[in-house]
Amino acid sequence: TPIVRANNSELSFLLLFSLTLCFLLGDNEQLALQMDGDVLIGGFFPLHYLASELQHSYQSKPQVPPCSGFDHRAFRWMMTMAFAVEEINNKSSLLPGVKLGYRLLDSCDNVHSSLRALLSLLTFSESADDETPRCLSGSPIPVSYFATCTCLNDKQVYPSFLRTVPSDLFQVGGLVQLVTFLGWQWVGTIGTTDDYSQYGIQEFSNHFRSSGGCVAFHLTIPKSPTAAEIQDMADILQISTANVVVVFAAEGQLWDLFLELSRRKVTGIQWVASEAWVTAGLLTFPNFHDLLEGTLGFSFPGVNIPGLKEFLLNVRPSPEPGMEYINMFWEEQFGCQLRFDLNPVCTGSEDLSLTSSSYTDVSRVRISYNVYKAVFAIAHSLHNLLNCGSAGINEGIIFKKFPFNVFCVPTGSTECIKCPDSYWSDKDKVKCVAGVEEFLSFSETMGIVLVLLTLLGVVLTAIITAIFHRFRTTPIVKANNSEISFLLLLSLKLCFLCSLVFIGQPSVWTCMLRQAAFGISFVICLSCLLVKTVVVLLAFRANVPSSGGLKLFGPTQQRTMIFCTTTPQICLCVGWLLGAPPFPVRNPTYQIVLECKEPWPLGFYLLLSYIGLLAFVCLLLAFLGRKLPDTFNEAKLITFSMLIFWAVWICFIPAYISSPGKFSVAVEIFAILASSFGLLLCIFVPKCYIILLHPERNIRKGMTGKYK
Repeated sequence: TPIVRANNSELSFLLLFSLTLCFLLGDNEQLALQMDGDVLIGGFFPLHYLASELQHSYQSKPQVPPCSGFDHRAFRWMMTMAFAVEEINNKSSLLPGVKLGYRLLDSCDNVHSSLRALLSLLTFSESADDETPRCLSGSPIPVSYFATCTCLNDKQVYPSFLRTVPSDLFQVGGLVQLVTFLGWQWVGTIGTTDDYSQYGIQEFSNHFRSSGGCVAFHLTIPKSPTAAEIQDMADILQISTANVVVVFAAEGQLWDLFLELSRRKVTGIQWVASEAWVTAGLLTFPNFHDLLEGTLGFSFPGVNIPGLKEFLLNVRPSPEPGMEYINMFWEEQFGCQLRFDLNPVCTGSEDLSLTSSSYTDVSRVRISYNVYKAVFAIAHSLHNLLNCGSAGINEGIIFKKFPFNVFCVPTGSTECIKCPDSYWSDKDKVKCVAGVEEFLSFSETMGIVLVLLTLLGVVLTAIITAIFHRFRTTPIVKANNSEISFLLLLSLKLCFLCSLVFIGQPSVWTCMLRQAAFGISFVICLSCLLVKTVVVLLAFRANVPSSGGLKLFGPTQQRTMIFCTTTPQICLCVGWLLGAPPFPVRNPTYQIVLECKEPWPLGFYLLLSYIGLLAFVCLLLAFLGRKLPDTFNEAKLITFSMLIFWAVWICFIPAYISSPGKFSVAVEIFAILASSFGLLLCIFVPKCYIILLHPERNIRKGMTGKYK
């Protein structure tokens, strides 16, 4: 079966011939990730995208060419297949009594390496008591998760070829429409020597010319380009008058050319990418930002596979045979070496959840989903075969998948299709219509009410601040360190204002700022209250009014205490945002809800727990001072405010968990506003009442309980 790269008819003939006269020449064992089963599914994945071309003398045994350039995204594809197989094996309704196994190999994105891996895969299937390899009965059935080449449409040549992605005919049509719609009639093309590129460029050029466009030049990147060839291609791109370039290639094949163009600081080229590299990590490299900025292309829509994230994060290295690929990934991911001895450089217990790479980014997977669909397509085919009364399944049958490309295919209403993300089926169930996105908006009634309450809180806080500043020399303001009172008022303003970040369409910066602003503002507020409570206890509990207890806890010590109690929360928030920051997502489980996803939920609960700890200490100390002189007892006010604070947040947790969609955001905002109003009104309104309405009590005797 010639599906290694679909670019060499002689290779196809030799492979079919070797299946008829199958025998093993020397040691053909290759590294593989495998799991035993009743039915074996083989898989090829381009874990490395650079393979050396060796010159064979045909006088000695050929050496295996080394591969380099580990691809984290391709390793995710490989582990997705392992995940799909395990998921199928755990389903009692699919293939009951039959266990699927797999053998996954590295194709190195190279024809010769792929053929070597294929032969290794075929000769691997042998009976336990045979010492020589046994050939498979019939040709293996390839199911591609990545092959979009138009050459594979010919069922006369490739009768058994199946794929979970559409042909490039659809992509080419879309690219031609895109280019002509934008008025680009003079473009260049770049491709490689494989069939994916050659057929794609050929179809694009034909359709483009028929639409009135002209191809200025075509460049072909060799399999192993020399420095001189790369420089010649870079020269053509620099001197050409065509500023639009259509590229059909994989990211690894473009690396050397882009490095040379980046070195020359070439800009001004509008790149139009095939789906093979339009979503690749290459576009995010800082060195290529100026060169590749504004690249356009089509991509398969991303989806979320439940359970895949947890499966990928549970991968661990091991010195056991068959774990070599996982060990390679681990060393590449953490930039270290595994030793598995007394002094390892890598421990193997590093936390993948704290890393950021194309392996761990599964919020919207594309090719991984095609792998997932391919495995399930095989499983359902086998299930149907068993249900049809088949005498059994030959344990040597191998279903292979090979690395090619992806693209979204338009289909008619006569087929049953799944609507893309953010789309729903219409009432007649014949087409997909855009869904309505839901989030807590500034323009809706609930959002307006929350904004008005927020502004009311800010205005009240500002008025109280102005009153305190006007009467800052009076005893009631000077008591208990007026500096702490002003800091408390400032933190309450921040508490009110932070609720505004929760309203509106979520974005990257609002998602990161929401919980951090809330957590730090409230901790500053509670730290000030804690200091006030301590000062009250020291002032009234001392045996002698001028005792040394209060002197030991002067303004400097009070500032230090506020700093020390606030710093842990700041460190927690910074670590959370750097390690696993929240990000906006579309949640289709309840309409289409735009919300902030927290990849590390423990961070939010730690933030709440620290706030709760400070509130509990404040409540405990204030409760101890409840029987102090009654003329003006701030400890009583703090006790009452903390009781309100605790009541609000105890009610918040179950309401937050049970509220769907945007209502969970509204619940958190209500909790923030209610607790902020409780603190503001309980602590400062009684003082303003004395300052404005009973100034005769705003004297030193009135503050010490001696006023009558």
